[in-house]
Amino acid sequence: MPKDTRAMETRNQTNGPESKRPRKNEKIGVIADRPYCFVYVSLISRALHQLGAAIFLATYILSPANSPAWRISLMLTVASGMVLLGSEAIRHRQFLREVFGLSTLFKLVLVGFAHQGLLPAIPSVTIAFLLASLVSHAPKAVRHRLIL
Repeated sequence: MPKDTRAMETRNQTNGPESKRPRKNEKIGVIADRPYCFVYVSLISRALHQLGAAIFLATYILSPANSPAWRISLMLTVASGMVLLGSEAIRHRQFLREVFGLSTLFKLVLVGFAHQGLLPAIPSVTIAFLLASLVSHAPKAVRHRLIL
């Protein structure tokens, strides 16, 4: 057997379904099955959410206060975020106890406090956007780790 074929066999064995299961010492929330169509719902809502959040960040920080662009992008972000959170909650039932659920609540508090003037707007919205980026790109074992 050629050397490359053996390497591929080894790689396929380590990337099998067993490698996707959480290790026994990792405290990850309960993961349930969901209909496959929700994968597409999650994908589309995630793309709309990122688009709305990017426009919101840019317009809220850079545009004048009376511009309607940040309000429209905020509505897109909130609506797509609710659909995204709902589609993820079907699979990750303990999301409010996991890192990604708690970070979502924290982002909402940051943006809400910034909008009400309780926190400085530019740093708060920027930190919320940075937190979203960090948590969404974290490994599954970090994102879905149980905290509470």
